[in-house]
Amino acid sequence: MIASQLELQILEKVTCYEGFFKLVRYRLKHSLFAGGWSSELIREVLERGQAVAVLPYDPVRKQLVMIEQFRPGAIGYSKGAWLWEIVAGILEPNETTKEVAYRETIEEIGCPVTDIIHIGDFFVSPGSTSEITTLFCGRVDASMAKGIHGEVAEHEDIKVHVISLKTAIDMLQKNNIHFAPAIIALQWLLLNQDKIESQWNNI
Repeated sequence: MIASQLELQILEKVTCYEGFFKLVRYRLKHSLFAGGWSSELIREVLERGQAVAVLPYDPVRKQLVMIEQFRPGAIGYSKGAWLWEIVAGILEPNETTKEVAYRETIEEIGCPVTDIIHIGDFFVSPGSTSEITTLFCGRVDASMAKGIHGEVAEHEDIKVHVISLKTAIDMLQKNNIHFAPAIIALQWLLLNQDKIESQWNNI
């Protein structure tokens, strides 16, 4: 089912802050489901751009490559500020989402990804940020993934973990994975494992 197509009037757009993120304040009105228009609203939005995330899966060994790194947004979280994640990065100008997937996989886990499959696209938190993530699953040779990686200039400190699919699902069920793209990708893999392994075996 396709989402409703309503109307939007942007009355004013002001950049409040621009650093690692860009904070924009909108003054706007929008049409209502019942007809007519909303009252004037003021909303702040973090403009982040488009992200790309990849679940690296080894169908031969039935292993996943996950990463662990510090996240400032998780400061104060009861389980700590170091999260288990999958490969992810931001789309640069004149770059395709697939190019980001290939680049970030090398940068973050040290091995190439092939035969990537598009899982879907989703907003991270549309009540406050414009960021949208394109999510892929890709084939890797997990025996090549190891070590600590990351771009020094970006202060990245990324630890690689190679784990079985069974272990990953157990972590998911015990609420030990808190990175939304990883949760979505793992659930997708559970639903599609047989199909994608058959597809990759026929390539």
